[in-house]
Amino acid sequence: MIQRAKLIFFRYGALLITFAVFLLVYFVGSRLYPTMQKPQVFFNLFINDGSLLLVSIGMTLVILTGGIDLSVGGMIALISTASAALLRGGMSPYLVIPLMIVIGIAFGALMGWIIQTLKVQPFIATLMGLFFARGLAYIISLTSVSIKDPVYMKLALTPIYIPFIPNAYIYPATLLGPIVLLVAIYLSFFTRFGRTIYAMGNNEQSATLMGLSVPRTKIMVYAFSGFCSALAGIAFSMSLLAGYGQFATGMELDSIAAVVIGGTALSGGVGNVIGTLFGVMIHGTIVSVLQFNGSLSSWWTRIGVGILTLIAIGIQSLFALRKKSS
Repeated sequence: MIQRAKLIFFRYGALLITFAVFLLVYFVGSRLYPTMQKPQVFFNLFINDGSLLLVSIGMTLVILTGGIDLSVGGMIALISTASAALLRGGMSPYLVIPLMIVIGIAFGALMGWIIQTLKVQPFIATLMGLFFARGLAYIISLTSVSIKDPVYMKLALTPIYIPFIPNAYIYPATLLGPIVLLVAIYLSFFTRFGRTIYAMGNNEQSATLMGLSVPRTKIMVYAFSGFCSALAGIAFSMSLLAGYGQFATGMELDSIAAVVIGGTALSGGVGNVIGTLFGVMIHGTIVSVLQFNGSLSSWWTRIGVGILTLIAIGIQSLFALRKKSS
């Protein structure tokens, strides 16, 4: 019984700590600025960080395999710019959205194939993907491309009110993150695909010897990350009603930080997307506190996230050492 309790603690301890940190940060912010106690401020975390949540979900599965995906910010820029240009050219949004998703999946799968088949390090392959995607965005347009499509405008400006909570609402694009999160939870915990991801992260060679389909899974993981990035680009373009090559600069780093703060080990094999959700919410809460303060620089967000990331890495290292010693 004691051994089982230790196993549960080592497996979910980081998640519990992340949840506790989120509650602490939100509680402190609410005490300092009572306006944060309004329900809408909480739902704004999902509205403002919807794209970050989407790319962080894909990033979590990639990191669980022991990889990394630095292309997500570039993909958001490319998808937003390409969709804005196509909409301005008269293409139906019902064709643009599926096309952007296909592009995202294909781009991610290509990087996964390069990493698996050509044995290129994920850091290098996805860094080149970042440069390539953002470069394509600038080739499409050097300036911001506005979106005036009625469908996009309706999706961007139509509030969905939360039942039983007065004056609390979200937007249609906000739902993408929670839906993909539920899909990722199912894939991670209840499918062979998810079990293979964790096995790869713990020891890729052992996973191969166990008969698991490592090459196919690796390509599928990066394809899923590309899918999440494409959805994030669509949500980003809807929220701002524009596309631009400069969008989401540095979001790949914010995503990695959210994943690590959420308890996922950079070495792979440990963590889950539920922790990533709270990592993203911690990021959003810090931003909200700074906005309510009004006198502090936005760079304090980077400082706060950086400190929490270092603490999270330290906690992960401590758990790993204690697990080995036990």
